[in-house]
Amino acid sequence: MKRFDGKVALVTGASSGMGAATADLLAEGGARVFTAQRGGTAHESIPADFSDRATPARVIGHVEQAAGRLDILINNAGMMREGTVEETSEEDWDAQLHLNLTIPFLLIRAAMPLLKASKGAIVNTGSIEGLGNNPRHPAYGASKAGLHGLTRAVAVDEGQHGVRCNAVAPGWIDTPLNEAYIESLGDPAQFRREVGRIHPIRRTGAPEEVARLICWLASDEASFVTGQIYTVDGGRTAQLSLP
Repeated sequence: MKRFDGKVALVTGASSGMGAATADLLAEGGARVFTAQRGGTAHESIPADFSDRATPARVIGHVEQAAGRLDILINNAGMMREGTVEETSEEDWDAQLHLNLTIPFLLIRAAMPLLKASKGAIVNTGSIEGLGNNPRHPAYGASKAGLHGLTRAVAVDEGQHGVRCNAVAPGWIDTPLNEAYIESLGDPAQFRREVGRIHPIRRTGAPEEVARLICWLASDEASFVTGQIYTVDGGRTAQLSLP
């Protein structure tokens, strides 16, 4: 018997990267997997425009109608726009807070009756930028710190109903978005060498390495784990810079 047999999972932002890897691993583990994003056809894909606040309730309603239950909710969809506080427009601020924090809240709220019924699990994709910050990411860092706080709040309030809520805080992961950024630089190979050096294990991470942690947190193997933020960054945040 596989560890997710009989389980129904929803993964947002699963068209590529960590979301796609997580959806694949859940399916390999026996789960019936729904995904929600603008594009993509993997698994049971639900077209979703999360700029619309009505979308989360519609997506959860689709899963309930199709499967009759929900055991696992993975809030992975997110975005980042660069700029200092002075450079960040209210539009950019609102867009990042909306997708990275408000949409997970709305999905969790809409899904809670189903998750209570199944004593389900929620895993949110936070970031090491919810713990510290890279330059020129005020809205992104604020949204991820908020998502970490929401994770703990849901765990505290809903644990009595058997619902667990945790988050992962990835560091530099080789997603298509990061790869496109590297390729846009003057010397991609040099940048890859430099970014590898800031990690004690001397490399960046693969989406599957984050997905394996997400799936463990969503599984019954983590039945006594809730309200936690798990850093998965190759030791980057543990390593002090040289004087």
